[in-house]
Amino acid sequence: MAGLSKVAGSKLFIGGRVPYRTTLQLSDFTGQVWTEIDGWQQTGDLGSEQEALTQTLINQNTTIYAKGVISFPIMENVFAPDFADPGQTAFRAAQVSCRPYAFKIEWSGDCGVESIVTISQASPGVVTWATHGLTNGTAVSFTTTGTLPAPLVPGTIYFVVAAAASTFQVALTPGGAAIATTTAGTGVHTAQALPVGETDLFYGLAMYGTKTGGDASATRLISMPIQPIAPYISV
Repeated sequence: MAGLSKVAGSKLFIGGRVPYRTTLQLSDFTGQVWTEIDGWQQTGDLGSEQEALTQTLINQNTTIYAKGVISFPIMENVFAPDFADPGQTAFRAAQVSCRPYAFKIEWSGDCGVESIVTISQASPGVVTWATHGLTNGTAVSFTTTGTLPAPLVPGTIYFVVAAAASTFQVALTPGGAAIATTTAGTGVHTAQALPVGETDLFYGLAMYGTKTGGDASATRLISMPIQPIAPYISV
């Protein structure tokens, strides 16, 4: 039996404005700069639903079925209001836009592993992370106090290739070509890796929501729904 995945520790991020698309691929998220939306109190459902078409046949005394259209239920997220939080500020800005935005969820985000790493300027660039334990295909992203070696971008999801005991290379797609780094970069770099399948990427519309009421002892919460416009991608 597979282990359970928990919701606690998950993180929701908002990226930049994107074109309206009904199908997505991983490359559509390349170069996104992610901002966490803090204060996530309740997550809504993420996914797609498909209608079932039915037709009853008189002569067969039965009902036959076919697949109908696919729709994407709204993701009803609830947050503790924090008007100083950059992520909530970004979401409010997205609410007044008619354009969709990129979103990322790191499920069980506190179950990931991270470490300070070095990244060489080479063809391909080599990431050094002592006894990292990562396998090929693992999704990783980087942050830095300075600049990453070009063309690596903070927050972009890459995939481990050529994994060795304390080093690996990264590619834009699972099993893809390793990326060559053309500059040395500056500052201290940190790599974060999450279990395979625990990161979801999708496009959606930032919708208006309501503030909750309650009795005198209730806490104030705010609904910040997202309307997905295409199937999400898991990495």
